[in-house]
Amino acid sequence: MTTPIAGEGGVDAYAKLAELGLTLPSVVAPIASYVPAVQSGNYVYVSGQLPMVDGKLPQTGKVGAEVSVEEATELAKICALNALAAIDALVGLGRLVKIVKVSGFVASAAGFTGQPAVVNGASNLFGEVLGEQGRHARSAVGVAELPLGAPVEVEVIAEVA
Repeated sequence: MTTPIAGEGGVDAYAKLAELGLTLPSVVAPIASYVPAVQSGNYVYVSGQLPMVDGKLPQTGKVGAEVSVEEATELAKICALNALAAIDALVGLGRLVKIVKVSGFVASAAGFTGQPAVVNGASNLFGEVLGEQGRHARSAVGVAELPLGAPVEVEVIAEVA
């Protein structure tokens, strides 16, 4: 098992968030019948996180049409912060060992193929905050629609101590 984030040799995620000028938001309330995150064994499975800010989507639409790649990349960062908040609320970031897998879903206009660039917003945030323990396997998928008209959604699997 890898060293927990706040453990010896690990990164203090809370300090790194503060250094980056970021704060964990409140956990986004589910919009249907599910919980934000669940632990099974040494893994936390985080439900798909929309880029909610204070309970609202800052932007809707399809990437490659109403939403630019740059805007969507920033929205993916918000999704990643929301995922970290869900992990923190369930087990605490101090127990986080590694982000294992990130799945990014991008509401894509016809012909848009830049999904990996959009999901880099989430991946880069995990790397900035967690260092090597934020590096992960990943999927970046284009979809026709996302809940509430969101441009991007991110789900996460994390290992915890």
